[in-house]
Amino acid sequence: MTATTVQKKVTRPRADALRNRERIVTAAREMFTEFGPDVPLDEIARRAGVGNATVYRNFPDRDALVREVVCSVMDRTSEAAEVALAATGDAFEALERFVHASADERIAALCPMVQSAFDQHHPDLVASRERIEQLVEELMDRARTAGQLRADVSVGDVLVAVSQLSRPPAGTGCGVADRFVHRTLQLFLDGLRAPARSILPGTALTMEDLRRA
Repeated sequence: MTATTVQKKVTRPRADALRNRERIVTAAREMFTEFGPDVPLDEIARRAGVGNATVYRNFPDRDALVREVVCSVMDRTSEAAEVALAATGDAFEALERFVHASADERIAALCPMVQSAFDQHHPDLVASRERIEQLVEELMDRARTAGQLRADVSVGDVLVAVSQLSRPPAGTGCGVADRFVHRTLQLFLDGLRAPARSILPGTALTMEDLRRA
């Protein structure tokens, strides 16, 4: 008998289906930031310019959509870190560009949703989180090696500051904060510069500390 190899054709999403999914994620990101995680899905569909059925075809429930939005924002923030790492020049300025870009992505407004909406250990979330942590660590290591970053800070210190200083949380008028967010972040960044002008209480905050908190 002769063995016959049957090759299966891989079905790929149509271009319009991919565009619709991206529209939904973009609309959801905007509306979660403006109004919080409980915004009706039909309102998200309306802003995305698609039908309700299209939303549910891509995301079977609200948790799936929230998770996709959070991972999307984290991935976009990671891309900002990669751009900063690829840039030549001043190492501390690269860290500064990343911090300001993180604020522009509204990552702080979505952080509370991570804690309340879905499984903290979902593989998509873990992968996005590990990627951003690694990239921020690289940015900080480069600035530290250049003698520009104080030695008593860690990744957790930076990400907590970005989260706290670039609030208000989702649904509380994030647009109003744009007038002062970057000013406040720059004050924080100036405090990261070496040589340090003070002794910080406690120890450098790691991401493991945050996860245990």
